[in-house]
Amino acid sequence: MVRHYESLGLLPRVQRTGSGYRQYTEADVHTLRFIKRSRDLGFSMDEIGELLGLWNNRRRTSAGVKRIAQAHVDDLAQRIKAMQAMKRSLEHLVHCCHGDERPDCPILDDLAGQPAH
Repeated sequence: MVRHYESLGLLPRVQRTGSGYRQYTEADVHTLRFIKRSRDLGFSMDEIGELLGLWNNRRRTSAGVKRIAQAHVDDLAQRIKAMQAMKRSLEHLVHCCHGDERPDCPILDDLAGQPAH
């Protein structure tokens, strides 16, 4: 993942030893922790890039950070709502399926776009 972050410009290319091992500075480690925590919260790589830029800009205002975070919260809320609707649909299909030796299955019918029996 570190090479990926380097290729995206989220992390500067690190120094290497004579034998080719990467040498990370304390600042690199802090940046990697920032990226990991951002990923844990579901931010996209583009959003992480914006957040890193703001984090590194000591003259920034918090308004930009809040705008990015609020947009992410709004996106998460929409995705949660969509997933809850999917869950309700699947629960209904599972309820309608007999789950016995019969070949008919409303779950498969629904997936195939056929009306349930």
